[in-house]
Order: sequence, then C-alpha cells, then structure tokens
Amino acid sequence: MTPHTDHVGHGHGHGHGHGHGDDADRADRADPQSGAAVKAADRAHVFHSWSAQGLIDPLAVAGAEGSYFWDYDGNRYLDFSSALVYTNIGYQHPTVVAAIQEQAGRLATFAPAFAIDVRSEAARLIAERTPGDLDKIFFTNGGAEAVENAVRMARLHTGRPKVLSAYRSYHGGTSTAINLTGDPRRWASDSGTSGVVRFWAPFLYRSPFYATTEAEECARALEHLEATIAFEGPATIAAIILETIPGTAGIMTPPPGYLAGVREICDRHGIVFVLDEVMAGFGRTGRWFAAEHFDVVPDLLTFAKGVNSGYVPLGGVAISPAIAETFASRPYPGGLTYSGHPLACAAAVATIKVMADEKVVEHAAHIGETVLGPGLRDLAARHPSVGEVRGTGVFWALDLVKDKETREPLVPYNAAGEANAPMAAFAAACKKNGLWPFVNMNRTHAVPACNVTEAEAKEGLAVLDLALTVADEHTA
Repeated sequence: MTPHTDHVGHGHGHGHGHGHGDDADRADRADPQSGAAVKAADRAHVFHSWSAQGLIDPLAVAGAEGSYFWDYDGNRYLDFSSALVYTNIGYQHPTVVAAIQEQAGRLATFAPAFAIDVRSEAARLIAERTPGDLDKIFFTNGGAEAVENAVRMARLHTGRPKVLSAYRSYHGGTSTAINLTGDPRRWASDSGTSGVVRFWAPFLYRSPFYATTEAEECARALEHLEATIAFEGPATIAAIILETIPGTAGIMTPPPGYLAGVREICDRHGIVFVLDEVMAGFGRTGRWFAAEHFDVVPDLLTFAKGVNSGYVPLGGVAISPAIAETFASRPYPGGLTYSGHPLACAAAVATIKVMADEKVVEHAAHIGETVLGPGLRDLAARHPSVGEVRGTGVFWALDLVKDKETREPLVPYNAAGEANAPMAAFAAACKKNGLWPFVNMNRTHAVPACNVTEAEAKEGLAVLDLALTVADEHTA
C-alpha cells in the first residue's frame, strides 16, 4: 500500500477547514515502531467484538480528522463507513472537542437522578427535533440499551409480552436487542423464548412477496404483517419495532405508504409502534430523523450514534405523552449509572448546534441528491457487479451481484472464508486505494460523514469505481 500524496486531514466539510500539513509533514510523523507497539498491546489484551480473536489483524490508527483517518505508516483513508455509521460530523470537530473539554473542567460526571443543566439542554434540543410530540427523553449509553428500554416501556405500558421485528434488521447486541435482530449475529444468542416474533418487511429488489411494483410490495407486506398479527393474537403483542430505513441490513427504503400502514395497524390493535433511528437519525438521511420522509410519528423512537457523532457514548428513547403518562405515578423500573452523562450530553448539545449552524442536515441531503446518488447510479450503469443502488442523503448501499438478470448475490448469505472471497477482494481494493469501506455480506455501503465535501465524495466514488472492477471479475 502506498501513502497518498494529498493532505493527512481535510477540513470538516461544509463550513470550516483545519487540515494538517502536506506529504512531507505526514512522512515526518509516520512512526511504524509506535504502530507495532499499539498493535502488540491490542493483540495481547483487547478482546474484540464479533470476531474470532486469533483470526483478526486490527489496523493501528494514529489519528483522524474530518472525513479521514491515518495509520502509523503514513497511509491515509477516506472513511466511507463513518466509523460504524456514527461520525456524522466527522472526526475531531473542534467545537465539539472544546465543549467536552469545557464540561470536563466544569462538571465531569454526576448521577442521573439529579437535574443537570447540560443534560436538560441535550434533552430539550433532541425533543425539539424528534417528530410529533415525542418530548420526553430517556438517556442510555448507546443504541442497544435504547432498544432494550423502549421494549421494556412498551411491554409495561401495554401489559403484553410479544414484540414483532423484521428479519432484515439490526437492533443491537444486548439480550433483548439481539433477539429482536434479524441478521445472523442473532443466531448464537437467540433463546427462542424472548417473546420475539419476526416478519418480512418490504424489499422490492428481493421481494418475499413476488411483487413487481412498489405499490404491490407495500400492499402485500402490510397484508403479511396483518396475517402475522392475527395468528399471533393482537392482544398478546406489545410492540412492532422497525428501523425507519434499515441500515446494516441493506438500506432498504420502505415503499410509500408502508410505515403509515404500520402506524394504522398499531393504532387499531393498541400496539406500540417503535422506530429505531439509531443509525438513520441525526442527519444521515438528509433529515433530522428518517421518519420525516414518511410523515409518520412513532410512539417510541430510539437514537444514538449521530446524536453526538459518537464522541462520548450516548443513546436514548424519545417517548410519547401516552407512554410517559404510564410512568407519571408508577416508577419506571429501569435505569443506568451513566444515563445522561454530562460529557456525553455536552457533546450532544455541541453537535446539534454545529449541525444547525453549519446546515449539516441540509448539506447531507444536497450531497445525496447531487453527488452520491447520481455517482453511484453511474457506477451501477457501468459495472456488471452492481445490481441495485439504494439510499438517500449520505446513507447508500450498492447491492453486488453475480448476475444482474437473476440478481444472485455476489456472495452467499452470511458467507465466510473462501465463499466470501469476492467481497474480501473488493474491500481490499478499496483500502489499497485509500478508501475505508463499509461492507456487509454482498453489499458495500456509501455512508460518509454528513458534512463530507463534494470533493471528498467524488474521491470516494472514484475509488469505488476502481474496486468494483475487482468485483466485476466474479460476475457471470
């Protein structure tokens, strides 16, 4: 891998720049010996998530800024994964870093049972932006805990045990959240007794309903959900949880009318409607929350990631008045030691203000409409390995296939080892040319920072163009 000849750190797109020096400056700061020490300590002591510990080789990262990060050898990468789709304002935004530093000097931590100015302000700013009247905020440390608590609230509010979730979904790695998850990461931990019932959500490109139009897919998906509810017993179902636009599972934007249809079904049966916006929220889709695209208000909305770009762990649940009222005189039996941690809330307040002041949400919509969307569709037209392009804002997926006609995925479902070789080769080609991709099964996702510049987005598209020629070699 050869180091790149442009700057180590571009500015945070859309509003301000604070780049590092040029090639020589980066070469001066290259420190392979320190990198080797970091990696040795990692391998000796860090137990990594979702991994066979002896089979991984984590990259030692020396630093990050804006849309880029770099290693100890001087190689720089344009991050088209936004870490784990959460650095919505990029790395090391100076305003947010300063806010965390100021809060640490003033009040670094305090227990959640007290009223703390920065906690109250974070809740107010979030409530201002959530759809409808979701004005009460329960803070967690991240998205999985948000889902855990949303489901607990729904069960206690309704007095019912079951929760319905979609097969193509991801809701987190904790006990209830992993059981709600639809992807294979659930399998090893699935108790089969957690009160979860799964159903097929709409996905026209690989329709489980043999639909040929969005209208057909919507109608048949809603009919399937109605039938599932009828056979499970409506009076046993506490909640239906959906990612507003599913993220890791493939960025499948629901067809017009689907989420409104689910809202109506929930209202008819007294079921709590939960929208998981952990990944899609806070500007990722070109709106503050993806629910705005569909004019739908859930009863509970979970968030995390982009609320403060992951600078300090924070998540939460936005709660409707009816569910909040359930716990007005009845204690809510849930809590976390670090709920609404002052450093995390300070980061959230600063992040939301930065996003408003720099028009980051509007910028994400603009980049999606004018650069990423057209650019990815152009790649699809020229590469036989690209079956479909899906997305909005800075939330896109390329569905890679062996054959555009049959739509056979480039690699089998949950492929590993040799079976996954085509996707591994594609990912390696991205990294070789300075792009860090987000790859899941047969898809690559284009999910850069919401304030990615036009030039950075085009740089990413150019590398994807090169890497897709590797994927093309595995097509029919």
